[in-house]
Parts: sequence; structure tokens; C-alpha cells
Amino acid sequence: MTVENPSIGEMLAATVPMVRTLNLEFLEVSPERAVLRLPDQPDFHNHIAGPHAGAMFTLAESASGAIVLAAFGDQLSRAVPLAVRAEIGYKKVAKGVVTATATLGRPIAEVIAELDAGQRPEFPVSIAIQREDEAVTGEMTVVWTLRPNS
Repeated sequence: MTVENPSIGEMLAATVPMVRTLNLEFLEVSPERAVLRLPDQPDFHNHIAGPHAGAMFTLAESASGAIVLAAFGDQLSRAVPLAVRAEIGYKKVAKGVVTATATLGRPIAEVIAELDAGQRPEFPVSIAIQREDEAVTGEMTVVWTLRPNS
């Protein structure tokens, strides 16, 4: 995989301290998909020597933020993206390196049309968290909004 928009990964690493703290790696970022990796780091392990739930949450939330910026970065002069709510389910034990793959849940044009109409659109981003053997260890949904600037 390649990073199609490395500036988003660089920007998030520069502006979001947790991205730097966890050493998140941006493997792919586009308006259609974002893939981030959490390296296996003992400092961020839980009691069973896997990645801590908080680290996996941050990985998945960061993947959702990356796709939102890729999809709606051209709207930042008139709206700010904000996470509204998130829900995560831990499905299997995670060990070693984990990746989070985010996909946008609504068409970009539909969300922008609502913004154009003076609304505050909301849209889901779905994220799958996987081990290196591709087993899904967690699933998360983050609902985002584009809050129009005053």
C-alpha cells in the first residue's frame, strides 16, 4: 500500500500528540480509504501483552480522522470536522502489530450538498481493526460532523 496523500499523515503527526506518542504509521490515505498501523510496542501493552484498548481506540479514531481530512479537506475554509460520537467493539484478542482500515459511510457529494444547504451534516466512518493474520479484532464507528464556521 502507498500513501496517496502523505501531507495528511504528516499534519496529524504534527498536530495530534497521541498520533506521535503511539508512533502511528499512515499506510494509505485517500477519500475512499485510510489505513493506519500501530506498531507492537510493549509500553502500550495491556495485561495480556497485546495493544491496550485505548491505543486501539486511538488508532481507529485517527484512521477515521485521516479519511475525513482526505474527503473534506477542501471544505476546511468554511467548516471544521468534529467527531460527534464513537462506538467500538472488541471482537478478538489483538497481539502484535494491528492496522485500522477506515471507510466513509456516505457519499462525499451528499455531505457537501447538506453543507451547501446551510445544514450541519453528520456522516459515519466505519473502521476495522485487524491483526497481521487479518483477523478482525475490533470494529468501530465514528460519527463525524462538518460544523460550519461562524
